[in-house]
Amino acid sequence: MRSYETGEFKMFHKLGGLAAAMLIAAPAWAQTEMPFALDWKFEGPAAAYFAAIDNGHFEAEGLSVEVTAGQGSLDAIPKVATGAFPVGFADINSLMRFLDQNPGAPVTAVMMIYDKPPFAIVGRKSQGINGVADLEGSILGAPPPDGAWAQFPIFAAANGIDISKITVEPVGFPTREPMLAEGQVDSVTGFSFSSYLNLVRLGVPEEDLTTLLMADYGVELYGNAIIVNTDFATENPEAVTGFLRAVAKGWKDVIADPAAGAAAVIARNPAGDLELEQRRLQLSIDANVMTDFAVENGIGGIDADRMARAIEQTKLVYDFQTEPDAALYFTDAYLPDAADRMLK
Repeated sequence: MRSYETGEFKMFHKLGGLAAAMLIAAPAWAQTEMPFALDWKFEGPAAAYFAAIDNGHFEAEGLSVEVTAGQGSLDAIPKVATGAFPVGFADINSLMRFLDQNPGAPVTAVMMIYDKPPFAIVGRKSQGINGVADLEGSILGAPPPDGAWAQFPIFAAANGIDISKITVEPVGFPTREPMLAEGQVDSVTGFSFSSYLNLVRLGVPEEDLTTLLMADYGVELYGNAIIVNTDFATENPEAVTGFLRAVAKGWKDVIADPAAGAAAVIARNPAGDLELEQRRLQLSIDANVMTDFAVENGIGGIDADRMARAIEQTKLVYDFQTEPDAALYFTDAYLPDAADRMLK
């Protein structure tokens, strides 16, 4: 399960020298400027970061933040590890692998956003996919670099699925949903809020869709988190905490007013569909962000026992070179007070 990450990880070594120079030269600007590397395009779930800009939350913390789109859940990790960006948004499971393969890399997660990860299988009822048991004997479309596909063996193990009884069809990201819409595959792996709405946009009736969110079927992994360059954080702890406080306020804003959040996205992505991105944002809020844990404790923290179980599950799909250590992957040292992270 490691080959899909190798190309991304090579960036760390190629950019390392440049990054070192940037970090040495950084103190003058790093206290106020914090460019932020997203994992994906400017879509609904990115609304909170734009709200934090538009509503003055970053400015109130003395920060100037520019958000840059990404190309996948691995994209931001080497950018932040090399210091090209001080902060980013990435899948913590991919971060574990990165740190295992790049020991000592200066990057860690500091704020959990997707307390429940959006890893999912989305299938069509008209093609026989009504539940987990229906996956055996079916055709599953999976992009090899897909984060949800990387976790599929955990999902299969937790639910007693025999993967050998599934025909796995490697597909590209651009062709994943079209192939399902055309009936060439019976289901696909992907992020729940993305694949579902992409299929609706392609004309698949919503009542024909089955969404199996892996977190609802025994997968205890966490999802995407704010990550930080640890060299930058050591030199600028107040800036990092201020950034996280502003992000929490941005999420609170878009939870209270998803329409305004979607409008902030479309302002940066005029080619997008306002109604579609509002729905995508709402799906991410309901399924991934506003979990019982986040509502009770505030956005951003993790449960140590669950993290330990998540690491054990990760061992089912990844052979760690060294014994995994949760302290390498996440720290709450920069989190603002819980009162500043409440979602309601």
